[in-house]
This record gives sequence, structure tokens and C-alpha cells, in this order.
Amino acid sequence: MSAILLNRIAEGEGLHLDFKYAVTDSKKIARSLAAFANTSGGSLLLGVKDNGRIAGVNSDEEYYMIETAAQLYCKPEVPFSVIRWDVGGKVVLEILIEESRKKPHTAPDKDMKPTTYIRVADENMKVGRLHSLYLKQSCGKLRPVNLGDRHQKVIDFLTENGPSSFTRIWKKLLLSTKEAERIVLDLLAIDTLTIKSTHDGSLISINSDEGQ
Repeated sequence: MSAILLNRIAEGEGLHLDFKYAVTDSKKIARSLAAFANTSGGSLLLGVKDNGRIAGVNSDEEYYMIETAAQLYCKPEVPFSVIRWDVGGKVVLEILIEESRKKPHTAPDKDMKPTTYIRVADENMKVGRLHSLYLKQSCGKLRPVNLGDRHQKVIDFLTENGPSSFTRIWKKLLLSTKEAERIVLDLLAIDTLTIKSTHDGSLISINSDEGQ
């Protein structure tokens, strides 16, 4: 069984896998739990260094830290399950998080402000209000969307100018932030637009897969 774990470690960290040498701060680990829950799920391997070397952990202590992170610092709470791996006399805990249907989950940032995180490649990335609303919308019931002239203006603007920030959209089209937010969320709901978060903020673009 340990061969399965070793093969996964050899593949390295990524969208669905994160290595943690040890859990020293439940607030920080809460960001990883929330990010996986807000994206497409994943696993934390506790007792594995960034280079893939197995160091092992104290399973009882680490479990308590994860439980605190999930129940106290993630809002709403992030459910998780645990697999204990024994590799050469060392213990690795695998914390499994499924994609949530109660998005968005927040975790404290360095200033203890509740913040929404998502998983991008092998990183936990914070996102802003619009992306948080989109995550919440994605977990709700499908709703009817009535497209109007201003929806078309947003589509035309993005078709002509390419991926743009939310601020650029509402400023260039002379929309209020509230109205622009509603329009963009409408178009995201029907897959006309996509939203992608980067270190510089979220970019909104035409969905190139629409209709395919």
C-alpha cells in the first residue's frame, strides 16, 4: 500500500495535492482546507517535506491541529477524512477534502480577516468579492437569466478587448459596481463568461468553450 503513496508523492504537489512537513499553525492550514473545498477537492499529506522526503508526524497532535483548523477557523466548517500511512516506520497522515456544496469557505488571512481561497496549480490563492459570489452562485439552484442590452455591451466589450478586470469593465462601460456585478454573475451563470484569479486579481473573459 505504501507504494501507492510513494508514487503520488513522486508526482509532486499540484491542484489536488499539497505537502506539509508539519502543522504549526491551524489558521494557516485552514487556508489549504478551504482552498481545496472551494475548488475541486484534494489531499494534504502531513509529514512530507516540499521536496517529497518523508519526515513523519505525531498523528494525534497533527489530527488535533487539523480538526481545529476545519472546525474553528474555516467558515463554514470544512468536513474531512483521514488515512494513516505507515512508511518505513514513519507516519504520514493524508487529509482528504471533497469539493464542497457550501461554497465559499473562508479562512483567516495574516491579519485574521476572513478570506476566500481557491486552489490554483500548487498554490492557495485568495480571491475577492466577485469570485466569492460566483462560488456561492455555483452551489445554488439554476436560475433564469434575462439578457438585456447591458449584458450584450459587456459581451461586446470583452470580445473586443479580451480578458479584463472587473474594475475595468464597470469603469469603461459606465456601470455602477452593483449593476456590473449582477450582469457579470448572470453571464457566468449561463457559461458565457469565465473568471480566472491570478496574483494580480481576477480576470473575466469570454468562455471559449461555449457552444462546443
